Amino acid sequence: MKLISWNVNGLRACMGKGFQDFFREADADIFCIQESKLQEGQISLDLEGYCQYWNYAVKKGYSGTAVFAKKEPLGVSYGIGISEHDQEGRVIALEYEDFYVVTVYTPNSQDGLARLSYRMKWEEDFLAYLKNLEKEKPVIVCGDMNVAHREIDLKNPKTNRKNAGFTDEEREKFSCLLENGFIDTFRYFYPETEGAYSWWSYRFKAREKNAGWRIDYFLVSAALEGRLEDAVIYKDVFGSDHCPVGLLLKD
Repeated sequence: MKLISWNVNGLRACMGKGFQDFFREADADIFCIQESKLQEGQISLDLEGYCQYWNYAVKKGYSGTAVFAKKEPLGVSYGIGISEHDQEGRVIALEYEDFYVVTVYTPNSQDGLARLSYRMKWEEDFLAYLKNLEKEKPVIVCGDMNVAHREIDLKNPKTNRKNAGFTDEEREKFSCLLENGFIDTFRYFYPETEGAYSWWSYRFKAREKNAGWRIDYFLVSAALEGRLEDAVIYKDVFGSDHCPVGLLLKD
């Protein structure tokens, strides 16, 4: 089973940069996107053989997620059930027989850490949401989680220590996810691989120099460890400032 996650940084723009070529080539069972930047009716996407599920932000041209799945799920839910968090289209959950698949676009703490306190509240509520799902069956959660967990996960850790995405507070919240039984699948397979990034600034030729951050993840409940086959970063796929990431599971 193949799952893919990609922050497309505006789906309409990404469509003009090869989105559908990669989508067809990947042939994923489940394909999740973040930062669609769409409202309902703004795009007509012909993805033959896939069910489509969309969560739009109230604010136009902002945030938003979608999931495209070959197999129709048992159920679908949008958001985490807390009004404060559910205005920005950040979460979709699909229920299948053996697990939940959750895609998430975690709020950015923003310049000057203007939204860090909100981010901390989000992290606590999102973890509680995941653990509640896990009471029923294991969870696969993927998406742009807007944090580089360890120093190995970004090119310049020392100069970014207090910047959004690499604050001690954000990193501790990610550690808390792992302490609560979730596995960072890429590090499961490649614990000390350096230079493995999923996002690069558009400035300073960052991608050309591979001066990036690994902020896009597949995490799974510990109960799924035995089904893990591989984790992939599709670093050579362009179309966004993020590249896609993937997870292979044994059937």
